[in-house]
Amino acid sequence: MIDPAIQEFFQKRKDDWLKNKLKQAKTEEEIQLCNEECANKFSLGNWLPNAAKRAGQISISSHPCTFSHPSARKNKNGYVAPIIAKAKRLPDGYLRAGNVDAEHDALGNAAAIDVYKFLTLSMKDGKTLLQHIETDSDLARELLSINTETYENLKEGFMAMVCSDPKSRTSSKIKQVYFPVDDEYHLLSVLSNSGLIFKLRSQLNYLRFSDEQKDKREKKYKGEFLEHGFAEIFDLTTIGYGGTKPQNISILNNQNGGKANLFLSTPPHLDKRSVHFPRKNFFTNSIWYRDIREPLNKLHGIFKTGLNSKIPRRNLENGRDHRVEELLDIIIERSTVLRSVAEDQYREESSTLPEYQKIWLCHGFEQPRKEQDEWLDTLCAELAKWIAAAYAKVIKKPVMLGPIERDYLKTFINLNREALR
Repeated sequence: MIDPAIQEFFQKRKDDWLKNKLKQAKTEEEIQLCNEECANKFSLGNWLPNAAKRAGQISISSHPCTFSHPSARKNKNGYVAPIIAKAKRLPDGYLRAGNVDAEHDALGNAAAIDVYKFLTLSMKDGKTLLQHIETDSDLARELLSINTETYENLKEGFMAMVCSDPKSRTSSKIKQVYFPVDDEYHLLSVLSNSGLIFKLRSQLNYLRFSDEQKDKREKKYKGEFLEHGFAEIFDLTTIGYGGTKPQNISILNNQNGGKANLFLSTPPHLDKRSVHFPRKNFFTNSIWYRDIREPLNKLHGIFKTGLNSKIPRRNLENGRDHRVEELLDIIIERSTVLRSVAEDQYREESSTLPEYQKIWLCHGFEQPRKEQDEWLDTLCAELAKWIAAAYAKVIKKPVMLGPIERDYLKTFINLNREALR
């Protein structure tokens, strides 16, 4: 019993052949002759030997050389060896041969495409007819047992489609790479996996044009609920292989009209950051002297005036407190801004921030920030030291700060410590 896929294949070819012939037939006798000719032409006894002879005109390949250049298949040394990659499926995360269920391609004489389609028919068991012939299955033996040719000759002819010349031949029209191996080089020919190319096109066509996607898209426009949503891919472009003769490139290329899709391949757009989270230390990475120059200059004026002045002491103290408050306001404002970007920018693996600054600034430390005091004690002490050091650095002729002034800074910052939390 012939497999239904084979019956359907021959019936379709008969119908197409008769459709063209019957256009020219005018009498019943001519129609009868056409029917007889068709039955004879596509009988297994006549068609199989003819197909077996033509099978060698096409070579199955997973990486056809013609995708690199349409004329790459033949050179002065003969035909380029067809490549069939037999890669294993591995959970390595790579998009490659073996990890994608993509069919093999074929290249060669376009007049023998019908033989390729015949040998790649899927039988009831899921295997192709070519696989059955290769393993000498009962199905293959029954099909190829005809009176006009021996089984061995038919098998040898059909297997020529996958049996390539043992000699490896490449073409000067294919991109070449000299790859270092030990003290020598291997010449590699860079080829395209056409199965992956058109598998991608098939999936993109499903995402863009399938009835299921159209229904989801319509529901979205109507504002209806979609439990799982749907995907849209934008900024695609199309590349053509073979121009007006896609059949000269490969079978799959011809089936897809010579068109394949390309994703947008441009550098990613990076938003310019106006705020950079510190990696080493808040005081050296996030506060610049220019930000505090003005309040430090005013504080310096008060320090100088206090040495020999008739201004009431209370007024000087109020002015001094006000300038230190300005410095604290700058610190608090900057820490608030950094907290707002900490979740996106803070990376624990690359950060060397002191522990007290992590609690003070980083996302995820809200609880210890509210409940603990040790980090705040350290921050207040470091902040007092930093203001004294910044004053000595920014002011050209600073007043020497003694123990009284330093104790004042520590005391004043501690009185306002809750604003830092």
